[in-house]
Amino acid sequence: MSVTPCGFTRTPGKGFARLRWAGGWQVDGGPPDLPELHSRRGLEIDWPAAPVPLDGLTDLAGAGIPLTARDAPAWVPGDLAALLTDRDWLAEPADGTARCLADLRREEHSVRLRRLAHRPARATVSIVMSTKRPGLVGAALAQMERQRGVEAEVLLGLHGVAFEQVRAAVEACSLPVKWVEAARTVPFGEVLNRTAALASGDHLAKWDDDDWYGPDHLADLLMARSYAGADVVGTTAEFFYLEPLRATVRRTTFASGAAYPSEVWADHVAGGTILLQRAKFREIGGFPALPRAVDLEFLKAAQKIGARTYRTHGLGYVLRRALTDEHTWQLPLAHFVRIATNQWHGFRPSLLMDPV
Repeated sequence: MSVTPCGFTRTPGKGFARLRWAGGWQVDGGPPDLPELHSRRGLEIDWPAAPVPLDGLTDLAGAGIPLTARDAPAWVPGDLAALLTDRDWLAEPADGTARCLADLRREEHSVRLRRLAHRPARATVSIVMSTKRPGLVGAALAQMERQRGVEAEVLLGLHGVAFEQVRAAVEACSLPVKWVEAARTVPFGEVLNRTAALASGDHLAKWDDDDWYGPDHLADLLMARSYAGADVVGTTAEFFYLEPLRATVRRTTFASGAAYPSEVWADHVAGGTILLQRAKFREIGGFPALPRAVDLEFLKAAQKIGARTYRTHGLGYVLRRALTDEHTWQLPLAHFVRIATNQWHGFRPSLLMDPV
């Protein structure tokens, strides 16, 4: 069985099935069929009386199949048992958005199971961030410090900003920080390249100064890169906080109405979430020295050399949108309201953001 959640379905068309042991883990008397299981809400586990191998069960977890059980025998490892018996995700919300929130809770549970099944080796990541807004640097660095499961360094591109304006934030950061200063007239892409040139990590990860990242953001990208065998990985651009409206929106479709899935091979990922090996970054030729559309053109360049891009879940990332001309992605707030699948008042990220 291929242990990848590729093909995960956000809104399942079928209900639960039962997972039983009969000389091997079976669903409805037969071997698990991943495409069929991805369309189900989940699997309820019926435990055998005696200990059995758990490999097939953890394969299902790694494939993103939501698994649950009312209890777990003592021979099931504690971390797995805790996840399987945590049934909060099964509760139906009572605020009039039952289906969409139930689907979101289901996906969060699926991601937690994937993390347990895959557990990628700890890796070194150089986080590349260019900023024109010194007031945002402290909060961005704090989110980088919270990253779990990685060894990170920060590469800071000061775009028309003097180091003295961010010195206090940098000196308060527990991570190693390197920086370059560049005039505002230098194209954004060139600032990123000068910044990335300071990297010593095995991987490069692009970071936007005004967005929110969950503490497992980088580890989830590395996990996806590992199980997919991708050259470039990133997340869906799924959650947006519209600052002037004080509202969070989530999109799961494109403006055309077509599905905008995660866990797929794709030519597009959220620009603030691009991650790849440093050697592959050099092979692609770095970021294009442009003032805008840097992420889009970089992904096109990756495609031209045959690099494969994989889009994983976007539950640990929230894009901020304000009334400003400093966003490199220039779209009006009305656009994000129009494409929203769900809307909530206030800041309402996925629970995987693990806010503190």
